Amino acid sequence: MRATLFYNTLRFLLFAAAFFLLYLAGARSLLLFGLAFLVSGIMSYFLLAPQRAAMAGELSQRVRGFRQRLDAGTRAEDRD
Repeated sequence: MRATLFYNTLRFLLFAAAFFLLYLAGARSLLLFGLAFLVSGIMSYFLLAPQRAAMAGELSQRVRGFRQRLDAGTRAEDRD
């Protein structure tokens, strides 16, 4: 959960930085939001790859644990 929160916080900060810089450059209204979203998305693809991998690993472990508990419950029901 911590890696997911950290990654999303960094994504938000990248968006805010892109938004601010584009605002200073003169972009306004819907164009400002669209460009900030696009620029921050491209930047995060390259800059946040390690954090994204950590988040994916953490989520994978959680899903694996959930599946193991689900399988254990299914086996317990089958025995009854």
